[in-house]
Amino acid sequence: MSVSRNFVLAAGGTGGHIIPAYALGAELLRRGHHVALITDDRGAKIPGCPDGVTKHILPAGRLGGGPKGWIAAARAIWAGRTMARQLYSTFEPTAVVGFGGYPALPALLGAFAEKVPTIIHEQNAVLGRVNRFVSKKVDAIATAYPNVRRIAPAQADKVRLVGNPVREDVIALRDEAYPAFMEEGVFRVLVTGGSQGATVMSDIVPDGLARMPLNLRRRLQVTQQCRAEDLESVRKTYADHQIPAQLATYLENLPERLGWAHLVISRAGASTIAELTCAGRPAILVPLPIATDNHQAYNTEEMVKAGGARAIPQASFTPVELAKQIQKMALLPDSLENAAKAAKSCGRPNAVYELADLVESFGRAPLMDVAKPQEQGMGLAGARTAMAKEMNA
Repeated sequence: MSVSRNFVLAAGGTGGHIIPAYALGAELLRRGHHVALITDDRGAKIPGCPDGVTKHILPAGRLGGGPKGWIAAARAIWAGRTMARQLYSTFEPTAVVGFGGYPALPALLGAFAEKVPTIIHEQNAVLGRVNRFVSKKVDAIATAYPNVRRIAPAQADKVRLVGNPVREDVIALRDEAYPAFMEEGVFRVLVTGGSQGATVMSDIVPDGLARMPLNLRRRLQVTQQCRAEDLESVRKTYADHQIPAQLATYLENLPERLGWAHLVISRAGASTIAELTCAGRPAILVPLPIATDNHQAYNTEEMVKAGGARAIPQASFTPVELAKQIQKMALLPDSLENAAKAAKSCGRPNAVYELADLVESFGRAPLMDVAKPQEQGMGLAGARTAMAKEMNA
């Protein structure tokens, strides 16, 4: 008979934090556990939450705006901590797992107060601000890269390398052969700029591809994600260069397109790197220069060192430089295939299973079917009532 336990996942309201939380939630549900998600208004609207995961929106202050902003943030964080503790009193979590972002902070502070075991998962190659703040008190730090900056040496024994969870249809690409790249065959390039596209890709990539040698340029077939305001100008540029290109503001069925591609040109977000390495696709990576703590630049290091990617800082990302780097990767038919193998060597397709194993290894003595359905639904409402009484006292 399986042992059913309760777990709380806490994640900030961006896809980079929420999607790994969804993946872990689905795996814990599959294992017979009960799962609640703590996030903010933005996170609650991100699609893909597994059926069976209950969502709870807590106040979460964002530090900034000077002394007045800090005071407001502190009040919101404390209110969120109070509500989290009330939720824990009814849901009785075995462990709380934080995925970074400010909404995760009140949930973790509440867990510390209730002496509930805690784990944090860091998606990037630099420990994020919230994860850095709580790292001394958590029981384990799950990482996506072998080398993660900003982890204090004293916390090194807590670190477990698991990787970043990715979609099943991306993992399935791992068992497929890299698409044949012949001297006279089509050269398929996929261009993405993160969830909203990137104007720098629209400005640079079409002209960069046009500067390649004729034997590569005439074989090109491009799929590119663009911002809506860039679509027409990018379409015209490709047409002027006589390069066939399919453009869209949102690329549906991205795993299929990833499997189709010989080369990917993209930003260097954690989810992007995880999908490229799981699928085994070579890439030219352009880290977002304003990413917190320059984490996208550090995300590229493992893949670049293995030979699966080339990284170009945005300040150096010109059509000439792009054309030069593509030629280095694609002039010989076996060069791209070797880069694909190198990219795949960095992949961690079992990330969600290893993360779930780690989470299950912590916690109070398991109880049989400890979930309390009626009380779980009342947890946050009860917290709000308690706060109202406290404020009126």
